[in-house]
Amino acid sequence: MRRLWGAAREPSGAGWEEWAEAPQEAPGAWSGRPGPGRRGGKGWGAPGWASWPAHLALAAGPAQHSGGAGLGPRPSDSRTAPSRSRASGERQRRLEPQRQHESRCGSSTPADAWRAEATLPVRAMGVPSGSLAAAAAAGGRRGWRRGRGLPWTIWVLAAAGLTCTALITYACWGQLPPLRWASPTPPPPTQQPATPPRPVGVLLWWEPFGRRGGAARPPPDCRLRFNISGCRPLTDRATYGEAQAVLFHHRDLVKGPPDWPPPWGVQARTAEELELRVLDYEEAAAAAAVTEALVTLGPRPPGQRWVWMNFESPSHSPGLRSLASNLFNWTLSYRVDSDVFVPYGYLYPRSHPGEQPSGLAPPLSRKQGLVAWVVSHWDERQARVRYYHQLSQHVAVDVFGRGGPGQPVPESGLLHTVARYKFYLAFENSQHLDYITEKLWRNALLAGAVPVVLGPDRANYERFMPRGAFIHVDDFPSASSLATYLLFLDRNPAVYLRYFHWRRSYAVHITSFWDEPWCRVCQALQRAGDQPKSIRNLASWFER
Repeated sequence: MRRLWGAAREPSGAGWEEWAEAPQEAPGAWSGRPGPGRRGGKGWGAPGWASWPAHLALAAGPAQHSGGAGLGPRPSDSRTAPSRSRASGERQRRLEPQRQHESRCGSSTPADAWRAEATLPVRAMGVPSGSLAAAAAAGGRRGWRRGRGLPWTIWVLAAAGLTCTALITYACWGQLPPLRWASPTPPPPTQQPATPPRPVGVLLWWEPFGRRGGAARPPPDCRLRFNISGCRPLTDRATYGEAQAVLFHHRDLVKGPPDWPPPWGVQARTAEELELRVLDYEEAAAAAAVTEALVTLGPRPPGQRWVWMNFESPSHSPGLRSLASNLFNWTLSYRVDSDVFVPYGYLYPRSHPGEQPSGLAPPLSRKQGLVAWVVSHWDERQARVRYYHQLSQHVAVDVFGRGGPGQPVPESGLLHTVARYKFYLAFENSQHLDYITEKLWRNALLAGAVPVVLGPDRANYERFMPRGAFIHVDDFPSASSLATYLLFLDRNPAVYLRYFHWRRSYAVHITSFWDEPWCRVCQALQRAGDQPKSIRNLASWFER
């Protein structure tokens, strides 16, 4: 597996403090002040391999950047480029007090920030934008008068500059880390490896969330669906000795009577033999203790790995502490530090316009509502329900699902329903590291709504997606401030549409449960060596 989106650092948050200290107006009375964007800029560089539009940062850009109202003047604006005309100098001196006043105010509108962004490429070189054209024109006229071919020299210098830029871009591009979760692109047919991946078998001990003893569904074709060759998904427990890995789903593991594979190499009694022998209570208890010891410490088929699979948060994973030490060899979950990392979804580079979600942005004509939330389990003790109660006092939220004030999802389906809204509350049922579920990937991003997230902190989200693709509740001092910002975006479509800029380059992948985790174990086995490993304390790792 490759590296993640890019190591995110903690934002300074100065802009949020200024926005919070400013007098707050009632929703619907936005005065054009900057949105609650981050200020300061410490630790807020673009991801390591791509540059993203930071919408909230544009709404309140750092004062040390150049260009735009509310941004302090650069020293080079009054002391560089000797070729600047005297009229330009007079104009600069007239504007200087106004710029200083605006810099002290420390605020800028989104429009000013966009103008500042447009001037950054020129001013970043330390030369005023107007002096370049003036110097080039003056020099060109002198060169033509003297007949020394100065325009030819300019062309040579321009070509040399473009060549250097291309070389630097090529060198930097080779150092940019790819997506952590992206599957490697297979080499061209002429470069295919001489030997195909070794065939491996993965036995799914029971169907996740299914009735024990029920009919097993047909295994997936890993090569056809996920481009993973040499994988043999197994469901017949008679093939236990042939499997290189056995996959156990946690929720089914801790509920119901124990159901473990028999110790390898130990003769097990058949059902007929057990019926012929009546065991008293003491003998049965002794036999159970021996069986448990054999399961925990007993032999397994040579080289076989037991894989613990779980996609629930630690708050909803009972029985973790009851599992024995060194029982499992690998972990499979949404956690990045799992042995087999399978997130609920991810972004990948777009290669075809038809990849989902299609289009650069959803049509605003379809947006008939403002905020939607689909919730299946309503619990007043959860942070997401408490935050909903606060937010709904300032902005209308349409709730769908079972329990609480929810109404049934229309027959058109969840995605079509959410697509009619501008914002979706992607609120997780609990807040834990990397616990970012389909509420973000499917319900919001794929449906075409801007996600308002409540889960892990913003830095954790930015490991998986651009910072300008979502709104985090932690960015606001209160639910009323968030409501004010949502109403501002509702009245400013140009700013709202900036939250969809990521769709120009990326598409959304939704994990297919449970076939995809099954096949990913095969892929991990093919890439892994023979180094033995066991999980000493599963609970302490997963609950941290």
